[in-house]
Amino acid sequence: MHSEREIEYLLKGIEAFKKRMIVISPDFRILATNCRSDTDENTDIVGQLCHSAFYDRPQPCENCAVRKSSQTGRPALQTKPEDSANLEKMPCFFAYPIYAGDKIEAFVSMDFDLPTRGQIEDKLQSSNALLRNLILSAVDGVIAADKRGKILIFNEMASEIFGYRIEEALESLNIRDIYPDRLELEVMKKLRSEQYGGPGKLRSYETDVLNKDGERIPINLNAAIVYEDEREIATIGFFHDLREIKQMKEELEKTQLQLLQSEKMASLGKLAAGVAHQLNNPLSGITLFTKLVLEDYNLEDGAREDLGRVLYDAERCKETVKELLEFTRQTRHLMHPHDINRALTRTLFLLENQSLFQNITIEKELDPNLKPVHSDIQQLNHMFMNIILNAAQAMEGNGSLTFKTGYLPEKDRVRIEISDTGPGIPEHVLPHIFEPFFTTKEEGQGTGLGLSLVYGIVENHSGRIKALSEPGKGTTFIIELPLQPIADGGSESE
Repeated sequence: MHSEREIEYLLKGIEAFKKRMIVISPDFRILATNCRSDTDENTDIVGQLCHSAFYDRPQPCENCAVRKSSQTGRPALQTKPEDSANLEKMPCFFAYPIYAGDKIEAFVSMDFDLPTRGQIEDKLQSSNALLRNLILSAVDGVIAADKRGKILIFNEMASEIFGYRIEEALESLNIRDIYPDRLELEVMKKLRSEQYGGPGKLRSYETDVLNKDGERIPINLNAAIVYEDEREIATIGFFHDLREIKQMKEELEKTQLQLLQSEKMASLGKLAAGVAHQLNNPLSGITLFTKLVLEDYNLEDGAREDLGRVLYDAERCKETVKELLEFTRQTRHLMHPHDINRALTRTLFLLENQSLFQNITIEKELDPNLKPVHSDIQQLNHMFMNIILNAAQAMEGNGSLTFKTGYLPEKDRVRIEISDTGPGIPEHVLPHIFEPFFTTKEEGQGTGLGLSLVYGIVENHSGRIKALSEPGKGTTFIIELPLQPIADGGSESE
């Protein structure tokens, strides 16, 4: 029990308290208070109903803390209404019951919001919910684990990167499972050093992690150690998936190399054109003087036959030079109607006398009524050259090459088939043959750009290309080119 002096000071303290404090009976009648009526300071409000004395209202307040406390038997806290000027909604913010044994004898009501543990917990829960939403919606994978490696946080992006369901990761995944070759030890070593952002931090560390299927995923890792009283209790990492970035980088590098290869081919074309021009003059001299000798001198039959052979070979050389000049002529990718049969024949003319083709039989089934194709003749020459050389190399200079052309009226396209009797292409290799730098040749034997350039040329002409092959039975390339250009054209490989 309190002494009289303590009671005296408690009463004085309550009287001096600047906020309203009243003791109310269960039927809302004022039993004691430290204030007077808001309308008349001399009016004693003890015995009056609280809602009548303070608000001249016949019924208790709509948002009354005393009413809530009477319902729960526990302290009640009411928040301020948004419309605080509306007296119908103005509450006594905080109330708690006074018990006499098991029965509520009265309530203490206050007009200020006294912070309570429950209120603090509510705010903490609200903050935790906000933090959780931020982590779950982060664009990077977020994973936190305790010192044993048990996963504590695993967000949606982490699930997308690693392939584990969130519930699965939280229940059974260990942080060590996502690192290959015990890399987690290296990560922890870097985290504890001062060289990667300071002790407890690791910034922009590029490495590989393992997804659920064991696939290596390139990531950029930012991580930190979580401390409590200077003790390590957990780690948290932010995993940025680098697959798309690396793919874009690889495609850029491939494009740069393709451009380099195209420039090299253009340079070779210019060189070949220069050589052809240089050969033209002596060949013209050989042809002219051989004819003069045959016309001006009475020669023996054997000599005339020899000179006739010289003249024939010189004419062949001139024809070859003429075709070479036509083949390498720079057209700046000008699209005009061109005869596909003639383009094929010209390419074969340049190749069939090469040593690689000496033991290769060439068969032609060319449609004589083929309509011209709107095309870039130089690109078509390069396309046929790449396919034919690939076929000859696959057959190792011994076999048969078949060329077929035809018109597809239902598609308004020209169809070209180039078949060889080589070893064929394995089934697992066939889907990749048009990819840049993909090659089955030994290192140094090829760049893997030939068929990718063919694909690009077909794409430039809004065409389609596919390869049919069976190991041991050769390969057939089928190309379809539209007669007229297509505005939104694109190639299709099958």
